[in-house]
This record gives sequence, C-alpha cells and structure tokens, in this order.
Amino acid sequence: MSASGGIEPGAAHGLPVAYLRDNAATYLAILTRKPRAVLWSRGELVSGIAVTAGAIAFIVLTMFGLDAWSVVLAEGLPRGLIAIFDDITDYGRSGWFLVPIGLMLLLVAALCRPSLSAMSQRVFAALAVRLGFLFAAILLPGLTFTIVKRLIGRARPLVGGTLDPFLYRPLHWDVEYASLPSGHAVNAFAAATALGLLWPRMRPVLWIYAVAIGISRVVLTAHYPSDVLAGAMIGIAGTLLIRNWFAARRLGFVPASDGGVRPMRGPSLARLRRVARELIAP
Repeated sequence: MSASGGIEPGAAHGLPVAYLRDNAATYLAILTRKPRAVLWSRGELVSGIAVTAGAIAFIVLTMFGLDAWSVVLAEGLPRGLIAIFDDITDYGRSGWFLVPIGLMLLLVAALCRPSLSAMSQRVFAALAVRLGFLFAAILLPGLTFTIVKRLIGRARPLVGGTLDPFLYRPLHWDVEYASLPSGHAVNAFAAATALGLLWPRMRPVLWIYAVAIGISRVVLTAHYPSDVLAGAMIGIAGTLLIRNWFAARRLGFVPASDGGVRPMRGPSLARLRRVARELIAP
C-alpha cells in the first residue's frame, strides 16, 4: 500500500497523522475500485435465491413448532446453568472483535510510511486488507440488521406476558420488539465465518463459540430459536457476500478454478519479523 506525506506538525506524541490519513484514503480507494472478476453467474444467483427461500421456510416452521416450547423448557433449567450462559452471552457483542481490529487497522495505517522498503509496504497492505475484511464482515451484517429488526418489530419471549411467537409491532422502535433476528447470533456467526475463512484450522473452535452464543440467547429467553437461526444465516450469508466483494477485487481472496473462492496467503512470520526490525531500526 503506497502512501505519501509526513508527520503532521503538532501531532500529539509524534503520531504520524498524515500517514494514517493518506493510507486510509488509499485503502478506501482500493476497496471501491472496479471488480476484476465476476463471481456470481445467473445459475448461482438462482441457487442463492432458492437457498434463501428454503431458509425462510425453515425459520417459519421453527416458529410454529419450536419457539414457544423452547421458552417453557428454558424457564425450567437450573439457575446455575442459566448463570453460566448469562456470562457466555456477553461475548456475542461485536465490540469484542471490532475494537481490537479497529485499533490494529489504525496502527497499520499509522506505521506504514514511504521510507519503508517495498516488501514492508506490501506486508502492511496485506495486513490492512485482512483486517479490513474482518472489520467489514463483522460490522456490516450486525449494523444493518440492528436497524432491520426494529422495523420488523417481533416481540421477544414473554413480552406482554405471552408466548405468542407471532406477536409483532412493525416499525416500533423498542428493544422489546426487536427479537428477529438475534443480533448476538448475527455477530457471533459473522465473526466465526470471517475468521474461519482466513484461518480454516480455527473453524471447530469458532463454530463452538458461535453455537454457544446462539444457545445462550434461547436459554436466557432473550430470543426464540427462530431468531437465532435467522441471525446465524444472516451472519454467514453477509460475511460470504463481503468476502466475494473482496475476492472480485482480488483483495485477500481470489476466485478458484473450481468456481469457489480461496484466501490468498498472508505474510509469513519471517516477513513480519523483518518488518518489525525495519520499524525499530534507527
């Protein structure tokens, strides 16, 4: 990632504000450039629509057959088990991922300067692309559906003293009527999918994490199972769409010969060490 500019006069504690600003502008320009590949054929779009329709049908069936029963079951669980899931559920907040990723992005943008070698600048570019993908993949699905679920207006379990899974107040901006989809599930499954795309070996642990977050929302009667299923599907689908956006521009991902998408190889540990030595060298 090439960047220009020097340290901005008056910048607090020598922070290279100009580097950060110029690098951020360069990165955003790369993200919005024209795609270099077409990833969605007509057949794939038709298949995607069919899968979406099937997912919606499954969620509706869950509303009829499982939602009310699950709340009754959750209310009968031991208090100690509920307390455990009460601790677990907090880790479904997107801030656990977005804050450190955002800080790392700022650090990369601030440290990448024109005086570095071409190899070091390429390493910083690769890091920025991967961090940017993670940030967008976790932020955008959750942010979008934080708004959408308040427009849908589905009541959470036990709101108004009822277990009616079809109680809705559309366009009602109230947290008690913001059950569908589960925001925690969107966040957890988006994070698990995004991290798993870059580091496939982590997938088993990531899926255990995401499923535990989804279960916690039902155990705490904060959501119906159908809310969690919808959140999981949205988190996964949203992340895959963002991955394809990056892949179409050959940023972090590339189209594979079999019609899929594969991640590019990231910087090796040896190269990261070389960059670190260059940064601290006088």
